[in-house]
Amino acid sequence: MKRLKPYRVLATACLTTALFLTGCTNEQDALSNKTEAKPAAANESQSKQKNTATTSSKVPEQLQKPLKIASINQFSIGTFSSQYISGVKKQVEEFGGEVQIYNADNDLSKMAAYVETAVNQQVDGILIDHGRADAIAPSVKKAVAAGIPVVAFDSDINIPGVTVIDQDDYSLSWNALRSMAQDLNGKGEIVYVWVGGFTPMERRNVMYEAFKKRYPSIKEIARFGTATQNTALDTQSQMEALLQKYPKKGDIDAVFAPWDEFAKGVTRAIQQAGRDEIKVYGIDLSDEDLQLMQEENSPWVSTAATDPADVGKLQVRFLYQKVAGEETPQIYSVQPHLVEKEDLPKSKVSMDEIGKYVEGWGKSDAGTSPWMENLRKDNQQ
Repeated sequence: MKRLKPYRVLATACLTTALFLTGCTNEQDALSNKTEAKPAAANESQSKQKNTATTSSKVPEQLQKPLKIASINQFSIGTFSSQYISGVKKQVEEFGGEVQIYNADNDLSKMAAYVETAVNQQVDGILIDHGRADAIAPSVKKAVAAGIPVVAFDSDINIPGVTVIDQDDYSLSWNALRSMAQDLNGKGEIVYVWVGGFTPMERRNVMYEAFKKRYPSIKEIARFGTATQNTALDTQSQMEALLQKYPKKGDIDAVFAPWDEFAKGVTRAIQQAGRDEIKVYGIDLSDEDLQLMQEENSPWVSTAATDPADVGKLQVRFLYQKVAGEETPQIYSVQPHLVEKEDLPKSKVSMDEIGKYVEGWGKSDAGTSPWMENLRKDNQQ
């Protein structure tokens, strides 16, 4: 993703929200042309220049032995998480390291305990996936004090020296919402599937609240959502019950589901009920999601997303740069893209092929250093 310096990312998000909340009252403007909104993105070329300050291709001394990495995840629900973990494992393997995956099963106290376990084991680096600062920051601070580099993903941690990657959740949310507003022509009845308690979901909700003020003729008629070990299936059951409450065509125009597990559940419920007049707008993407979107008469028409495997690889690269003593950003936002069903071919496609159909989708070269290619070659021998 193109990278802004941290204060620009925050300022852009705040300015965007402020404009929507205070100045935008005519819901019909900007609906005539269906073009993807430019996200509040980071400047990747600037990031690349900053993060490749080491010009030598010689593998740093700190990396001439295999690193032991701890990857500590708040949860591993759904295909997005599994593809993210796959990206982490693949990048560490390419660099010749070892990674131990810790799944906290959505238990933040367990997550904090895993961080302390990693510190006690004197690992070479720690990757954090989700988690809330009020629960895990004290443990992360112990890691930093012990000289262990830490890189977090989709977390609200704000600790000097800890790089935090996010998906630019404000842009993700607005891109999906804008697509829905355009398709509805600024008027309709929608369902919102959401759950609090997760940093990315809280950020996405900020834009949803602004969206309601920006488009007052789009009415929320129902809201539900829970995060469980079977989120997609539970969401499907909840949506089936809601469809019985609103049985007539025209009662519901669209569903905004800012997590692909939610989107999968509502999509399957709508399909089984034969209510394909209801359209689904989601966030996140995986191979399973793509198959569901490409099904004939699928109500899931668009999703705003980043490549989860690519995020995992980027997080590992930043960690290796830290171990090498290189400068890394405090905040880095991965640029999202809007993937629309109408832009996909009739033949099934995978995440690896999306770049052929979605402009700008591709593998990020952020967080790279000249020596990384030699590190890969050394571990292929």
